[in-house]
Amino acid sequence: MERFVEVAEGVSLWVESHGPEDAPAILLIMGSTVSGLVWPDELVEALARRHRVIRYDHRDTGASTWAFDTVPYSATRMAEDALAILDALGVQRAHVVGLSLGGVLVQWLLVAHPERLLSATVIGAPALDGAPALDGMTARVPIDPGLFEFWRHMFEPREREAQIEWRVENWRRLHGAVLPFDAEEFRALERRIIGHAGRHDTSTAHARADPSGLARGAELAHVTIPTLVIATPEDPTNPESNARFLARTLPRSTLVTIDGMGHSVPRAVVPSLAKALLGHIETMAPR
Repeated sequence: MERFVEVAEGVSLWVESHGPEDAPAILLIMGSTVSGLVWPDELVEALARRHRVIRYDHRDTGASTWAFDTVPYSATRMAEDALAILDALGVQRAHVVGLSLGGVLVQWLLVAHPERLLSATVIGAPALDGAPALDGMTARVPIDPGLFEFWRHMFEPREREAQIEWRVENWRRLHGAVLPFDAEEFRALERRIIGHAGRHDTSTAHARADPSGLARGAELAHVTIPTLVIATPEDPTNPESNARFLARTLPRSTLVTIDGMGHSVPRAVVPSLAKALLGHIETMAPR
């Protein structure tokens, strides 16, 4: 089921739901600048056999409203959008799963709105800013300067085909070196996303959204919601040490490593990722 949910005056988000509507809900929160379609269909289908699985496009991505210049927002407002989607779908509490920026937003929900979460999963994301170091470990490791240099060109205007190829190259760099990279898989994904969005540019909105409200890392030590932390050992943006740090910070956490996974969700990792998610989620009973 597809629908649009109005989260602010003049701002509607594209939302898609799969699975039984009376089943426990799983809300998938994607990372920065990309559509919710990056969550693979195969993963959604695996989770939707016994759950109501919801994925959506953030503001200024995919088929959702692109209007940052007229309706600016903060990173925490993006997290609150997730709650607005649950409200619109009549979901009181959900298992919430976030990748990259989505994983940061999940952490903010853990400290700001724990009453809305049945469980949480954080994939490929650092701890909220402000989290203390543990045993000399740091919460962040610098990203490869070469990747930063590549990203400097992210928002440059390109023709459609050139944009697709730039995005495929970005996925290749994020993918890691262990699992074979299937360029055609990601090329087909980007063609689908462009058709879905009706445009091929990338918005600068998420880079401009005020992140200051996310600085609540010290509160993670008091979280009581069961949280799965998934380490992505081939991730060039979020080293495995970040996942260990976060897992040690959260009192009720479980750490799982998806071998070979980088900062992308190729079909090759879906079986392992689905197994980890279901193993975590299905131990929780709605309360």
